[in-house]
Amino acid sequence: MLDLPFLPFCVLLGGLGFVCVIFVSAWCQHWRGGFALDGSAQMFNWHPVLMVTGMVVLYGAAALVYRLPPAWSGPKLPWKVLHGTLAGTAFGLAVLGLAAVFRFHNDHGTPNMYSLHSWLGLATVLLFSCQWLAGFSAFLLPWAPVWLRALYKPVHIFFGSTILMLSMASCVSGINEKLFFSLKNGTTEYKRLPAEAVFANMLGLLILLFGVLVLGALARPSWKRPDADSSDSCQVPAPLR
Repeated sequence: MLDLPFLPFCVLLGGLGFVCVIFVSAWCQHWRGGFALDGSAQMFNWHPVLMVTGMVVLYGAAALVYRLPPAWSGPKLPWKVLHGTLAGTAFGLAVLGLAAVFRFHNDHGTPNMYSLHSWLGLATVLLFSCQWLAGFSAFLLPWAPVWLRALYKPVHIFFGSTILMLSMASCVSGINEKLFFSLKNGTTEYKRLPAEAVFANMLGLLILLFGVLVLGALARPSWKRPDADSSDSCQVPAPLR
């Protein structure tokens, strides 16, 4: 792999995450009628915005906390707290996003949990809740034994990447589902690629690009924090470039 500098990569990734949030917000504001809290279609629009912001962008940021060179030395607790806070905030936004879509469905007599997108999305949020609780119990509670932390750490890392991939799949399938439902009677059909379809398709590609870059950063060995028990745990972090 190319020897890429980490900090410019973080700036690029942060900008891309910001663009994802701007795109999903603009889609809901310009083409889907804006936002409300009254159970209407405008309330539904909170669902994609909160899910993309929480389950993709903030979750991706939480996953990369330990890749920051300042986190490689010194006390680990502040970085644990930051990691847990970002993940907890992402979970809170996801819960609000679910509340928005369930309120909209219930107020309009629409069945819940019948599509593949809904199954995948709810499974992702439930798995995320288990992941957060297990991580909090194993790594932040002071009475958690060292052997338990060592045993659970690779499981936590594996499911962290898995949840991000599931989040991307949920978002992309949700965008596609919304376009299929919306771009039909009274509007230009989705297959004819009106401006909204092009814009939303681009949003899906941006989400995938963001997630793939996060997964690539997580897999890069030179950006991993040295383990406390490894022989290189006291090494000086490489200079920031």
